[in-house]
Amino acid sequence: MTRLEVPARRLEAQALTREPWLRAVDLNLDRGELAVLRGPSGSGKSLLLRALADLDPRDAGSLRLDGVDAREVPPGRWRRQVRLVAQRPPALAATVRGVLDLAAELAGASRMEVPPGLAEAQPVARLSGGEAQLLALWSALRGPAEVLLLDEPTSAMDPELAARAEGWVRDWARGGGAVLWVSHDAGLAARLGAREVSL
Repeated sequence: MTRLEVPARRLEAQALTREPWLRAVDLNLDRGELAVLRGPSGSGKSLLLRALADLDPRDAGSLRLDGVDAREVPPGRWRRQVRLVAQRPPALAATVRGVLDLAAELAGASRMEVPPGLAEAQPVARLSGGEAQLLALWSALRGPAEVLLLDEPTSAMDPELAARAEGWVRDWARGGGAVLWVSHDAGLAARLGAREVSL
Protein backbone atom coordinates (compact mmCIF):
# COMPACT_ATOMS: atom_id res chain seq x y z
CA MET A 1 0.00 0.00 0.00
CA THR A 2 1.41 3.40 -0.97
CA ARG A 3 1.46 6.07 1.72
CA LEU A 4 0.60 9.51 0.36
CA GLU A 5 2.29 12.48 1.96
CA VAL A 6 -0.23 15.28 2.36
CA PRO A 7 1.33 18.65 3.22
CA ALA A 8 0.17 20.16 6.48
CA ARG A 9 -2.15 23.16 6.13
CA ARG A 10 0.22 25.55 7.80
CA LEU A 11 2.84 28.27 7.58
CA GLU A 12 6.22 26.87 8.62
CA ALA A 13 9.47 28.67 9.30
CA GLN A 14 12.53 26.63 10.20
CA ALA A 15 15.83 28.08 11.41
CA LEU A 16 14.80 31.45 9.94
CA THR A 17 17.77 33.80 10.32
CA ARG A 18 18.36 37.45 9.57
CA GLU A 19 21.61 38.61 11.14
CA PRO A 20 22.11 40.08 13.63
CA TRP A 21 18.51 40.26 14.93
CA LEU A 22 16.89 36.89 14.14
CA ARG A 23 18.74 33.64 14.69
CA ALA A 24 17.35 30.21 13.90
CA VAL A 25 13.69 31.00 14.61
CA ASP A 26 11.25 28.08 14.27
CA LEU A 27 7.54 28.79 13.96
CA ASN A 28 4.52 26.72 12.88
CA LEU A 29 1.14 28.36 12.40
CA ASP A 30 -1.79 26.10 11.54
CA ARG A 31 -4.90 27.05 9.61
CA GLY A 32 -7.63 28.28 11.92
CA GLU A 33 -5.06 29.19 14.56
CA LEU A 34 -4.59 32.52 16.26
CA ALA A 35 -1.21 33.12 17.90
CA VAL A 36 0.01 36.20 19.75
CA LEU A 37 3.74 36.98 19.52
CA ARG A 38 5.20 38.89 22.45
CA GLY A 39 8.69 40.03 23.32
CA PRO A 40 10.63 43.07 24.46
CA SER A 41 11.04 46.09 22.19
CA GLY A 42 13.89 45.54 19.76
CA SER A 43 13.70 41.74 19.93
CA GLY A 44 12.91 41.43 16.22
CA LYS A 45 9.14 40.84 16.23
CA SER A 46 8.39 43.21 13.34
CA LEU A 47 11.43 41.92 11.46
CA LEU A 48 10.15 38.37 11.85
CA LEU A 49 6.77 39.36 10.38
CA ARG A 50 8.50 40.99 7.42
CA ALA A 51 10.59 37.85 6.88
CA LEU A 52 7.48 35.63 7.04
CA ALA A 53 5.78 37.90 4.48
CA ASP A 54 8.90 37.52 2.31
CA LEU A 55 9.39 41.29 2.27
CA ASP A 56 12.96 41.18 3.59
CA PRO A 57 15.73 38.79 2.58
CA ARG A 58 16.69 36.07 5.07
CA ASP A 59 20.24 34.85 5.60
CA ALA A 60 19.24 31.25 6.27
CA GLY A 61 16.33 28.98 6.97
CA SER A 62 13.23 27.83 5.14
CA LEU A 63 9.76 29.26 4.76
CA ARG A 64 6.80 27.18 3.52
CA LEU A 65 3.06 27.51 3.12
CA ASP A 66 1.20 24.20 2.88
CA GLY A 67 4.50 22.48 2.15
CA VAL A 68 5.46 24.81 -0.73
CA ASP A 69 8.71 26.73 -0.32
CA ALA A 70 8.45 30.52 -0.60
CA ARG A 71 11.23 30.48 -3.20
CA GLU A 72 8.96 28.50 -5.54
CA VAL A 73 6.14 31.05 -5.34
CA PRO A 74 6.20 34.39 -7.21
CA PRO A 75 6.68 37.16 -4.60
CA GLY A 76 3.41 38.92 -5.47
CA ARG A 77 1.43 35.71 -5.03
CA TRP A 78 3.12 34.88 -1.71
CA ARG A 79 2.36 38.37 -0.38
CA ARG A 80 -1.31 38.03 -1.34
CA GLN A 81 -1.49 34.72 0.51
CA VAL A 82 0.64 35.79 3.49
CA ARG A 83 -0.42 39.38 4.22
CA LEU A 84 1.38 41.78 6.55
CA VAL A 85 -0.70 44.50 8.20
CA ALA A 86 1.73 47.10 9.54
CA GLN A 87 1.27 49.15 12.69
CA ARG A 88 1.53 52.32 10.59
CA PRO A 89 -0.16 51.71 7.24
CA PRO A 90 1.19 53.78 4.33
CA ALA A 91 -0.57 57.08 3.64
CA LEU A 92 -1.66 56.32 0.10
CA ALA A 93 -2.68 59.00 -2.39
CA ALA A 94 -6.18 57.56 -2.60
CA THR A 95 -9.58 57.72 -0.98
CA VAL A 96 -11.06 55.08 1.31
CA ARG A 97 -13.13 53.84 -1.65
CA GLY A 98 -10.02 53.65 -3.82
CA VAL A 99 -8.25 51.42 -1.28
CA LEU A 100 -11.30 49.20 -0.91
CA ASP A 101 -11.71 48.88 -4.68
CA LEU A 102 -8.07 47.82 -5.04
CA ALA A 103 -8.47 45.29 -2.22
CA ALA A 104 -11.64 43.96 -3.85
CA GLU A 105 -9.84 43.59 -7.18
CA LEU A 106 -7.05 41.57 -5.52
CA ALA A 107 -9.64 39.40 -3.79
CA GLY A 108 -11.62 38.85 -6.98
CA ALA A 109 -14.65 40.48 -5.36
CA SER A 110 -16.97 43.01 -6.92
CA ARG A 111 -17.06 45.56 -4.11
CA MET A 112 -16.15 45.95 -0.46
CA GLU A 113 -18.35 47.71 2.03
CA VAL A 114 -16.92 50.71 3.88
CA PRO A 115 -15.72 50.06 7.44
CA PRO A 116 -17.86 51.54 10.24
CA GLY A 117 -16.98 55.15 11.00
CA LEU A 118 -15.30 55.88 7.67
CA ALA A 119 -16.62 57.61 4.55
CA GLU A 120 -15.89 56.57 0.95
CA ALA A 121 -14.56 59.98 -0.09
CA GLN A 122 -12.14 60.41 2.83
CA PRO A 123 -8.53 60.82 1.63
CA VAL A 124 -6.36 58.11 3.18
CA ALA A 125 -3.61 60.65 3.92
CA ARG A 126 -6.00 62.53 6.22
CA LEU A 127 -7.14 59.55 8.29
CA SER A 128 -6.19 59.41 11.95
CA GLY A 129 -3.83 56.65 13.07
CA GLY A 130 -6.72 54.54 14.33
CA GLU A 131 -8.77 55.10 11.18
CA ALA A 132 -5.83 54.12 8.98
CA GLN A 133 -5.35 50.94 11.02
CA LEU A 134 -9.07 50.18 10.71
CA LEU A 135 -8.98 50.51 6.92
CA ALA A 136 -5.85 48.36 6.60
CA LEU A 137 -7.21 45.60 8.83
CA TRP A 138 -10.70 45.71 7.30
CA SER A 139 -9.38 45.30 3.74
CA ALA A 140 -6.94 42.55 4.79
CA LEU A 141 -9.70 40.53 6.45
CA ARG A 142 -11.74 40.70 3.23
CA GLY A 143 -8.87 40.01 0.87
CA PRO A 144 -7.38 36.82 -0.58
CA ALA A 145 -4.91 36.17 2.27
CA GLU A 146 -4.73 32.78 3.94
CA VAL A 147 -2.36 34.01 6.66
CA LEU A 148 -2.45 37.42 8.35
CA LEU A 149 0.64 38.82 10.06
CA LEU A 150 -0.56 41.66 12.29
CA ASP A 151 1.95 44.13 13.73
CA GLU A 152 0.14 45.97 16.57
CA PRO A 153 -2.81 46.57 14.21
CA THR A 154 -5.08 48.19 16.83
CA SER A 155 -2.53 50.21 18.83
CA ALA A 156 -3.97 53.59 17.71
CA MET A 157 -7.65 52.58 17.94
CA ASP A 158 -9.89 53.61 20.81
CA PRO A 159 -10.78 50.74 23.20
CA GLU A 160 -14.26 50.16 21.78
CA LEU A 161 -13.08 49.93 18.18
CA ALA A 162 -10.07 47.80 19.19
CA ALA A 163 -12.40 45.33 20.91
CA ARG A 164 -14.55 45.10 17.76
CA ALA A 165 -11.45 44.58 15.63
CA GLU A 166 -10.31 41.76 17.91
CA GLY A 167 -13.65 40.08 17.35
CA TRP A 168 -13.33 40.41 13.57
CA VAL A 169 -9.88 38.81 13.63
CA ARG A 170 -11.03 35.99 15.92
CA ASP A 171 -13.97 35.25 13.60
CA TRP A 172 -11.69 35.31 10.54
CA ALA A 173 -9.37 32.74 12.14
CA ARG A 174 -12.33 30.55 13.07
CA GLY A 175 -13.25 30.60 9.39
CA GLY A 176 -9.95 28.88 8.55
CA GLY A 177 -7.40 31.67 8.32
CA ALA A 178 -4.16 31.69 10.31
CA VAL A 179 -3.15 34.75 12.33
CA LEU A 180 0.10 35.79 13.99
CA TRP A 181 -0.50 38.99 16.00
CA VAL A 182 2.41 40.97 17.46
CA SER A 183 1.34 42.77 20.63
CA HIS A 184 2.65 44.21 23.89
CA ASP A 185 -0.82 43.70 25.43
CA ALA A 186 -0.40 41.03 28.10
CA GLY A 187 -4.12 40.20 28.07
CA LEU A 188 -4.63 39.87 24.31
CA ALA A 189 -3.97 36.13 24.01
CA ALA A 190 -6.46 35.34 26.77
CA ARG A 191 -9.13 37.60 25.24
CA LEU A 192 -8.70 35.97 21.84
CA GLY A 193 -8.31 32.41 23.14
CA ALA A 194 -4.96 32.40 21.32
CA ARG A 195 -1.68 30.59 21.74
CA GLU A 196 1.05 32.90 23.04
CA VAL A 197 4.57 32.65 21.69
CA SER A 198 7.66 34.61 22.73
CA LEU A 199 10.64 35.95 20.84
